[in-house]
Amino acid sequence: MTSKQPPLPVRPLRPTQPRFPWHHFTMRFSSTPRGARLARRLAGERFDAWGIPYGSEAHDTLTLTVAELSSNAVRHGHVSGRDFRLRLSAEGAAIRIEVTDTRSERIPALTEAPPDDHDGGRGLLLVAALADDWGWYPCADGPGKTVWAVLEVRSP
Repeated sequence: MTSKQPPLPVRPLRPTQPRFPWHHFTMRFSSTPRGARLARRLAGERFDAWGIPYGSEAHDTLTLTVAELSSNAVRHGHVSGRDFRLRLSAEGAAIRIEVTDTRSERIPALTEAPPDDHDGGRGLLLVAALADDWGWYPCADGPGKTVWAVLEVRSP
């Protein structure tokens, strides 16, 4: 007794395929200006390897965001002898940037822009303007905090 089986249902394709397969990058850097520069440069290389080419608006925006968060970790989250961690992840069309430092008492907050003649004080304002979303959370496994930003990368 054989019965004809109905065909398997066909799953419709998504109207927009994800831009990125899942990617992940994590590294610790010395909590120094040199460490912040290295974090920015390595992040730029990762973005290029993930298909966001050097010189594109998306690449420049992502790299600037990494530079600002890394610089803030060095300037405001520095604890002698402790590193900061950069974590990048890409899924779908979103890139998530996380920078973790070991200073939990210095909480990031948006402030008004400083006067034009002041050097600094605009990092989080830039991150807030460039990112689709951003925030922070305390570290669960020790002292410190993680500041994160998510940027949606649109196709050219």
